[in-house]
Amino acid sequence: MTPIELPDPETDGKTSVERAIATRASRRSFARTPLELADVAQLLWAAQGLSHVRDGVEMRTTPSAGATYPLTAFLEVAPDGCAELEAGLYRYDPPQHRLEAELEGSIHDEVTHAALGQDVIGDAPATIVLAADADRTRRQYPDHGDRYVHMEAGHAAQNVHLVCESRDLHSCPVGAFSDDDVAAVLDLPERLEALYLLPCGQPPADR
Repeated sequence: MTPIELPDPETDGKTSVERAIATRASRRSFARTPLELADVAQLLWAAQGLSHVRDGVEMRTTPSAGATYPLTAFLEVAPDGCAELEAGLYRYDPPQHRLEAELEGSIHDEVTHAALGQDVIGDAPATIVLAADADRTRRQYPDHGDRYVHMEAGHAAQNVHLVCESRDLHSCPVGAFSDDDVAAVLDLPERLEALYLLPCGQPPADR
């Protein structure tokens, strides 16, 4: 399947960082309105996109111990979850700022089941999944590699939540899920471990 080019991310939003921090909250309800591709692009860029080049290394929007960048961001799209995307699973390609199709066809019910049937996943039009190849960081930091990977996942998740806040989107961090079931549903390679689910969507009209 042809890669899907994403709109360029915005770097000058209307909401200050301070305002987004002050108003951020876990919001578990979503409208049936599909996400816009521009919103998807902004959220994935916030999680793992390129920000600048330093000493020849492409740096990302989240800090990473030794610039080892163990995280991979996936996007699970529900049926009618995004007008420009078919239901299925996509992998975000940071250097190219585009999506690569991983699984065609809806896996939304399976992801919801793997997340212990939580409504916040079932009702979301899309969920960002942060997975990690921890060995990338462990090789450089054998004593504290796991710690650094988990810290990095937190950095990436907070970026997503703050961007949701700035764009008037709802989001909620989800860590309760079956590791084995999520890995099986997403058909993750053995080297990758899912760490975080980040359901996102438009707020309901009656919020």
